[in-house]
Amino acid sequence: METQNIFIISDSSGATALTIAQTALSQFPDVKAEIRRFPFIQTDSILRGILKIALNKKAMIFHTLVSIDLSKMVKDFCKENGIYDFDCVQTPMNMLSQVTGEQPAHVPGLIHDLNQNYFERISAIEFAVENDDGKNPKGLLEADIVLLGVSRTSKTPLSLYLANQNQRVANLPIGPDLQLPEEVEEIDKDKMFGLLNTPEKLSKIRKQRMISYGLNADTPYSDPKNIKTELVYAKKLYRKIGCLTINVANKSIEETATIILESLNLDTTEFED
Repeated sequence: METQNIFIISDSSGATALTIAQTALSQFPDVKAEIRRFPFIQTDSILRGILKIALNKKAMIFHTLVSIDLSKMVKDFCKENGIYDFDCVQTPMNMLSQVTGEQPAHVPGLIHDLNQNYFERISAIEFAVENDDGKNPKGLLEADIVLLGVSRTSKTPLSLYLANQNQRVANLPIGPDLQLPEEVEEIDKDKMFGLLNTPEKLSKIRKQRMISYGLNADTPYSDPKNIKTELVYAKKLYRKIGCLTINVANKSIEETATIILESLNLDTTEFED
């Protein structure tokens, strides 16, 4: 099957259109797609160049352009050249306008206005980076959420996702051969979450990791027997701590994050753009 090219064009980060495209693609597991994102497009000359590339690549276009002129340029170009496009913002804006009787501001980037919430989110992301993989044990005491898990249980991507929900997250790798920092004993167990996965999935993930480094896939690190030992240790530790345990084997990052936020009685819609 031929690879389907998908272009994300936005006058902001393009995160909204990217999510919509990825959500749609997830329902077509046999479709191979290559997604390219073109963020912060606010001039017709640059947009025109991107559209020419899209035509050459026979790409589908998902766009979030609040400028009526730029959005119309995309729609007209696609119509003239037989390209499929999906407008992720003008359609809902028009609907809101019809229902409310109000006119949209048509100002790019308003969703990321530099308000207090924005700065808190940036601070939370910086905190997650500084406290990734147990780099700063003192940060464990300052965190809103502490993630524990053996290697490759999605601690880092989950930390960054939660940071985007304004949560200060620290994560800590654990294992039979790793010493826990003293700070762990001082953390409220309700703020700690133990992550698990199946030995089979962890072995596959770790083998792929080794291959990406140009190394032999079959190592003690990816050996299912050793992984089972690590997981037994993790389960015993979680029981001792009394923290909530989450098996991420069949869960997306979003699903795991929702479980954590709901366990803390946080409204998961409060942080969405």
